[in-house]
Amino acid sequence: MAGEKSSGKYLHGILCLSDGKGMDITMILILQQLDRNLLLWIQENLRADFLTLFWKGITFLGNGGWFWIALGVVLLFFKKTRNAGIASLLSMALCFLITNVMLKNIVARPRPFDTYAEIIPLITRPRDYSFPSGHTCASFASACICFRMLSRKMGVPALILAAMIAFSRLYLGVHYPTDVLGGFLIALLGSTVMYHAVLRAADFREQRRKTPAHTWKEKW
Repeated sequence: MAGEKSSGKYLHGILCLSDGKGMDITMILILQQLDRNLLLWIQENLRADFLTLFWKGITFLGNGGWFWIALGVVLLFFKKTRNAGIASLLSMALCFLITNVMLKNIVARPRPFDTYAEIIPLITRPRDYSFPSGHTCASFASACICFRMLSRKMGVPALILAAMIAFSRLYLGVHYPTDVLGGFLIALLGSTVMYHAVLRAADFREQRRKTPAHTWKEKW
């Protein structure tokens, strides 16, 4: 009964987002089935005891975004990377609001293991909704900033780690592929917004620093 209520709320959320138009419910059901099949394929073909511990460790790095928050704070301590640190933290904050505060509760998609008994999670069952993936969103929100604003030696590993965290959510059976895709797309958007915002703010500060104080007084 609880699963039926959750699924009903999920479909209602989708229809609300589309205003009941333009989104064919049949397409949603097809995507849902593809999601299920991909998760089952991963569960049946890629899982192994020696790999499970590894992917649990990878997903731990994304819990609450703690690793990426810590990275952003560390970047603040160095003048060369300060803007990247600011952009990274702001990007994660924006994506958190969009993902965890808004979309998860609007869409209200049940977790895979709540809908399909054959999907077995390998970690403690998360209690919040499934779409979009918060781990994926937070990871790419920071990693995309690192890739754009830091050297490739730091940016590329950050993207690789973000992708590994995203995959770990599939391997462990707690997210659908489209949850992960949604989290990535939101992170891409949020990080792009904050990247340009921080660069503009930095340019403004630099311009103001180079301009004599009396010039600014005359302008205002």
